[in-house]
Amino acid sequence: MPGILRTVVAFLLAVTLVPLAGAAEAQPPQLRREGRWLVDPQGRVVIVHGLNLVWKHAAYVPPATRQGFTARDARWLARHGFNGARVGTLWAGLTPDRPGVADPAYARKWQRVMDLLASKKIWMMLDAHQDQWHETYGGEGVPDWAMQRPQPYAVAPPVVAPFPTGYWTPEVSTVFDNFWADRDDLLTGWVDAWRIAAKRWQKQPYLMGYDLLNEPWMGTEWADCLTTGCERSYRDELQPAMDRARRAIRRIDGRNLVWWEPQQFAGGQPLETFYTAPRRERQLGFSWHNYCPDVFFESQGVPGGDVENCWEFSRDRNRHALRQSRQMHAAPLMSEWGATDNVRAIEIDAAVADEHLMGWTHWAYKFWNDPTTADGDQGLFRDDRDLTSVKRAKLRTLVRTYAQATAGRPLEMRFDAETGAFLFRYRPDRSIHAPTRIFVSPLHYEHGYAVRVRGGRVVDRSAGVVTVRPTAKSLVTVRIVDHGNDPK
Repeated sequence: MPGILRTVVAFLLAVTLVPLAGAAEAQPPQLRREGRWLVDPQGRVVIVHGLNLVWKHAAYVPPATRQGFTARDARWLARHGFNGARVGTLWAGLTPDRPGVADPAYARKWQRVMDLLASKKIWMMLDAHQDQWHETYGGEGVPDWAMQRPQPYAVAPPVVAPFPTGYWTPEVSTVFDNFWADRDDLLTGWVDAWRIAAKRWQKQPYLMGYDLLNEPWMGTEWADCLTTGCERSYRDELQPAMDRARRAIRRIDGRNLVWWEPQQFAGGQPLETFYTAPRRERQLGFSWHNYCPDVFFESQGVPGGDVENCWEFSRDRNRHALRQSRQMHAAPLMSEWGATDNVRAIEIDAAVADEHLMGWTHWAYKFWNDPTTADGDQGLFRDDRDLTSVKRAKLRTLVRTYAQATAGRPLEMRFDAETGAFLFRYRPDRSIHAPTRIFVSPLHYEHGYAVRVRGGRVVDRSAGVVTVRPTAKSLVTVRIVDHGNDPK
């Protein structure tokens, strides 16, 4: 009898404890790479439409105020369909006092924001943002201990030039040369900061990975980078540094995406980039920027620019990003673009992104008194404290009907920002049980909207979202139009 009892007890423990162990090991919702795509835990392809949240002043995190970021902001983002955020977890905040020594208070302050974003199912990319290295040069990004002025420049006051021309000064370029060469263990300190971030946030719900360095500046060879793309700099400096940080993260976090950015000029010129695929790496991302020169020249008062030229520029950059991503075995994301109140320029870039099924995070959510900007018209609000001060024409262009999560492979997506007419085609994957999810803009359908589906059926259309399941094997087509324009 005792033997039978022990057997029964063992059986009961087995059937009760195994599910508990499985629940304890359950992974948080995070994005992964499959081919060129980002996919959610259900296997659906996710297209990100997000915004940049980068506070460039000490303490390098938005405060819990109306000007900064509160639960009200998170609700506003979700209501307008923004399902992504690039958040500025700066090196200067992660290890402000000494190399490799974390500031727990900084992490807690960002955790408050991340919890708010995660509560609204907003995917987060952690961004080691920098502009012109440090406040000494009119920028931000690195901690004070990493601000080591090189000789012979240190014998005189630093030259502070307006952004972005401050990069071109000999001293700032020399500082970056020293960084890439790991002089005074500067590169080591940056890698250590990423170790700290990975330890802290590797299990963060709605994480989509680590963007290792914003707009890398290649130092005194910048002229070669501007004219040829500086292939040698990638080989000798940029890729070895990115790979060193990637390997450091992988010793802690083997699952989340690691994002590499190209050298800075690639965001504003039709230049090649030269990353190659690291061995045995499956979760790599290509974080690229798209700033049409004609819009930049307009912001600087330079005559002769024509925003219509941005159609071809943006198409070139999207095609290049897809090509570079294939070479790297990476997923692409247009992580910065816009930075202007030129609504036509925004519409062009957004439409071209749709053409290429490219996800994005627009610059920027709020202006936040940005100290490193070529155009002061960057945020979505006239007053960061007042969400009713939104720039309505700009918002109406950014808020789009789009496929947030596709149970299959997207093939075509188009949206007319004037009429709200939307077309989406995808090849369904019957092994994915979750439905395709389409966000419907709350700003474009004055008379309500009509949904037409071929090869599938609508299973729900509530709370500004249409969900679809396939009935055909090869192709599903979804059209959404304003009721007033519905041909029936």
